[in-house]
Amino acid sequence: MGTIKTLNKWANAHTYYGLDMLRVALGVFLILKGVDFMSDSEAMALVMEPFRNLPGSMMIIHYVAAAHFVGGFFIIIGLLTRWSVALQLPIMVGAILTNFLGVMIVSNLIQALIVFLICIFFMVYGSGKHSLDYYLKMQK
Repeated sequence: MGTIKTLNKWANAHTYYGLDMLRVALGVFLILKGVDFMSDSEAMALVMEPFRNLPGSMMIIHYVAAAHFVGGFFIIIGLLTRWSVALQLPIMVGAILTNFLGVMIVSNLIQALIVFLICIFFMVYGSGKHSLDYYLKMQK
């Protein structure tokens, strides 16, 4: 718990609008990916092909869409950012593995790696000073 407080203090002292814009862009990207997954069921079935034989594969599809919608919104407003990013990490690992287990699409692999690295960054950095987390903390 002390480590998280130390990280929050460092992040609040070293906050920049560019990082806030990156956090918002990540959230918007995740929401758009969630919309894309829900609207194009054929593409989603193609992406999920390597995981088709796993038990609960239909649950994975629904988890991906819901986690992208809710997590993306929370990341945009900066509420529970670390938890929201933690929900995205298994999806990003799955997106990276999909390229190695299924058909390799280099652009999807690069996209998944970039989003994975940004998620790791915000897992450590947190939501920053310009977020709902910071606002609610200052209300106490």
